Amino acid sequence: MPPKKRTVYSRDFKIEAVKLVTDQNYSIAEAADSLGVSASAMRAWVGKYQSEGQNAFPGHGKLPPDQEELRRLREENRRLKMEREILKKATAFFANQ
Repeated sequence: MPPKKRTVYSRDFKIEAVKLVTDQNYSIAEAADSLGVSASAMRAWVGKYQSEGQNAFPGHGKLPPDQEELRRLREENRRLKMEREILKKATAFFANQ
C-alpha cells in the first residue's frame, strides 16, 4: 500500500479558512469540517495567523519578510568581508613592491 500523499493548501485557502473562524464566528471544528481539513491543522493556522498576521503562510521555500531581510544582510556582510580581505592582500602586495 503506497503512503498517503500529504495535501498542500495554498496561502489564500488558509487565510480564507482562518477568516471563517475569526470573522464569521465559526468554531474551529465547524470550519475544519466544512472545509475537509483536520481540526488540529485549522487550530494551527488560526494561531499562526493571529501571531503573524499578514506575514503568516509565506509559502514553500519563502521566508517571512524579516527573515528574508536577515538572510540578505548576512549574505551582503559575507561578501563585504571577502572584498575587504582581498583589498588588504592587495594593499600589502603593493606596499612590498
